[in-house]
Amino acid sequence: MCHVIVTCRSMLWTLMSIVVAFAEMVAFMSAEWLVGYPDGSEFNFTVTASHRSDQRTLGIYNRCIKVAQQKVLQCGPYATDFMEIASGFWQATVIFLVIAIFLLSVVGILSVFSMCFQSILKKSIFNVCGLLQGIAGLFLILGLMLYPAGWGSKKVVDYCGPDASPYKVGLCSLGWAFYTAIGGTVLTFICAMFSAQAEIATSSDKVQDEIEEGRSLICVL
Repeated sequence: MCHVIVTCRSMLWTLMSIVVAFAEMVAFMSAEWLVGYPDGSEFNFTVTASHRSDQRTLGIYNRCIKVAQQKVLQCGPYATDFMEIASGFWQATVIFLVIAIFLLSVVGILSVFSMCFQSILKKSIFNVCGLLQGIAGLFLILGLMLYPAGWGSKKVVDYCGPDASPYKVGLCSLGWAFYTAIGGTVLTFICAMFSAQAEIATSSDKVQDEIEEGRSLICVL
C-alpha cells in the first residue's frame, strides 16, 4: 500500500531540490556568463558613439548582442558542435555541468515521488538522493573552477579585450548566470545535507503511528 507522507522538512527538501536543478539548468543555457561591449571594451574609442551602448554577453556555448538603439536582443550559439566551444577548459566545464544537471534533474524527479515511495532497492530514497546531490555538487565545483581558466581564449579576448587571461576577466564583468551557478552549487550541498532531515521527518514515531492506524495520507508538521 502506498502511503503519501508529507512533512514540512520533506516538502522543503523537495522544493529546494527542484529549484536547484532548475537554477543550474537556466544558468547553463544562459548567455549571461560574461558581459562585454563592442570590440571588447566600453572604453574603446574606435567604437562609434551610436554603438557604444550596445552590450554583448557571452555564455559557455552561446552569445547575445543587445542593440540599445533598436532595443533588439539577438541570441544564438556561437558553437555549432562541441569542438567549437571557445576552449578546452570550457569543454570540460560543459561536461561537468551537464553531468551535474542530469543528476540534479533525476533527484528533482525522485524527490516528488518520495512523498509516496520512501525507498529504492531497499535503500532510503532520501539517502540515495542526498548522495547524488553531493556528487552533483562536486561536479559543479569542478566545472566552475575550470570555467575561468578559459578566459584566455580568443573568443573571450574578442569580447573582453587583450587584458583577458586565465582567471582574469579583463574589461568584461561577470553576469548573473555565473553567480546563479555558484548559488546553485551552494544550495546543492545544503540540499544534500538536508536530505537527512527529510529522512528523519518521514520515519518519525508520529508518522509510524499514523501508518499503523491505516491512514494512506499522512501530513505531519
